[in-house]
Amino acid sequence: MSKQYLTGARVVLPDAVLDDGAVLIEDGRIAAVNPVSGMAGAQEFRLDGQTLLPGLIDLHCDAIEKEAEPRASVLFPLDFAVAQVDRRNAAAGITTPFHAMSFANKEWGVRNNQTAAEIIRLVHAFRGHSLVDNRVHCRYEVTDPAAVEVLCALIREGVVDLLSVMDHSPGQGQFKTLEAYLKYMMGNHAMTRDEAEAAASAKLDGQAGASGRVERLLGVARECGIPTASHDDDSVHRIATMRNLGVAMSEFPINLDTATAAVSCGLPTIFGAPNVLRGQSQSGSMRAIDAVRAGVASCLCSDYQPSTLIASVFKVIEQTDLGLPQAAALVTANPARAAGLHDRGRIEAGLRADLVAVMPVGSMPLVSQTWSAGRLVFGAHYAPAVPARVVAGADMLAA
Repeated sequence: MSKQYLTGARVVLPDAVLDDGAVLIEDGRIAAVNPVSGMAGAQEFRLDGQTLLPGLIDLHCDAIEKEAEPRASVLFPLDFAVAQVDRRNAAAGITTPFHAMSFANKEWGVRNNQTAAEIIRLVHAFRGHSLVDNRVHCRYEVTDPAAVEVLCALIREGVVDLLSVMDHSPGQGQFKTLEAYLKYMMGNHAMTRDEAEAAASAKLDGQAGASGRVERLLGVARECGIPTASHDDDSVHRIATMRNLGVAMSEFPINLDTATAAVSCGLPTIFGAPNVLRGQSQSGSMRAIDAVRAGVASCLCSDYQPSTLIASVFKVIEQTDLGLPQAAALVTANPARAAGLHDRGRIEAGLRADLVAVMPVGSMPLVSQTWSAGRLVFGAHYAPAVPARVVAGADMLAA
C-alpha cells in the first residue's frame, strides 16, 4: 500500500492536541506522528488546520434497521441495506461501527429473529468489500425464548462481536409505566392501541424463565470471548446483578445513581450521542451531558443516527470542562478499550490508521475525510464561506 502523509493538522493525541502536526501512514498503520524521515514517495494530504482524530468507534447503532426497513413493513433488499449503512458510517467518520440488531421474536418488521440473523450474516459476508470495519452487536430481548438458540448459533459461527441483554417490558427500564410503552409502540411502530396492549402483555408473559436464558446466553458469549453489555439498567441492584453475571458494560443507565454504581464496580457506561445533541433523552431518562459532567459517562454511541457521534464530541467541549482529547476519548479510546480492541482508538505509531479529519462548516463540525486502515474511504470538499457583498444602488439599477 502506498504511503500517505497528512500534514498541517490539529492532531488529537490521547493527552494533548498537536497544532500544525503530521501523521505518516504506511501499510494501513500509523507509521509515525510528526515524522522526521520516511516521507519520500508518500502521497501528501494538506489538512490546513483541520482537526484530525482517531476513527470513531460506535458500540451501538441500529441505523441498519432503518436502511433495511425505512418505513413500517417496507423492506428493502438486505444486501443493499448493508452496503448503504457502510457508506453512511464512512461519511460520519465511524471506522468501527457495531451494527445493533435486535432479537425480539416478531416484535415488528425487521426485528424478526430470522431477518436479523440474515442481516448479520450479510454484514459479515460484506466485510471483504466494506469501506469501514463493520461489526455486529446482537441485542437479546430477554422476554423472547425463541431467540436463544438462534443467537448461540450465530455466536459460535463467529459473526457476533458484541452481545447485550435488554428487557423492554413495561414498568421498568426504559418504559417506566405501561402507558409510556403503549405510546412508544403506537408512535414509533404505527400500532393500534389494541396491538400495543397485546405486545405489552406478551412482554410481561415472556419474563418467565428469562434469568435462566440470560445466564445461558452470557455463558456462551463468555466461552467464545464475546464482550457483553446490559441495557437500560435502572437501579444499583440491577447493576450488581448484571455484574455478577459477568456483563462487561452498561448501556444507557437511566439515572445518575445507576451510572455511578456501574462505573464504581468497573463497568464502562455507554450513553447516546443524540441525547447530547438534543439535550435530553427521548424516554425521560437522564441527560447524557449530565452523566459526562458527573464523570460517569465512559463512552458515547450514535444509538440510531451515525452523524451525531462527531457532533457530540464538540457539544461536550462546549458544555463541560473537558478538553478535546478527553471529549474525543468518549468515541475513540474508551469504546476501543471497552470492546477489547487494542489496535485502534488512538493516534499512536503502530496502531491501525483509522483517522477522521473534521472541519467547521458554519457552526457545525463536519467530516471532510475518513481513512480506514490507511485507505481514504470518504472525502468531501466544502466550499469556503463567501462574505455577502453589499449591492450598490447602481448595481441594483443595472440588474
